[in-house]
Amino acid sequence: MTKADTVAKRAEKRKVRKTVTARVLSVVIDSIMLAIKRGKKLMLTGFGTLFTTERKARKGRNPKTGKEIKIAAKKAPKLKAGSALKAAANEGTPAAKSKKAPGKRARKTKKK
Repeated sequence: MTKADTVAKRAEKRKVRKTVTARVLSVVIDSIMLAIKRGKKLMLTGFGTLFTTERKARKGRNPKTGKEIKIAAKKAPKLKAGSALKAAANEGTPAAKSKKAPGKRARKTKKK
């Protein structure tokens, strides 16, 4: 689904103009990018938490030549999915059955 598809569907559902919906979506995306750029954590309840992590410098290999190369350290954006996002991803799939340990039965002792 593209940004244009998203805007069209949301505009139709909310009965507003596509231009208004596109502006709102752009503001949300800009806000997320600004928070990430500043290194802040952005928590959107139900959706997830967006944050940046540091990747250390490391050695890698050029797959074409096999020559060792240096990969510079950098920051990378991450998303930790929230419960509503996880539920939406698993919607329509059978729920995983939890495996509980069998309960302990009380032992009957024989009296002599």
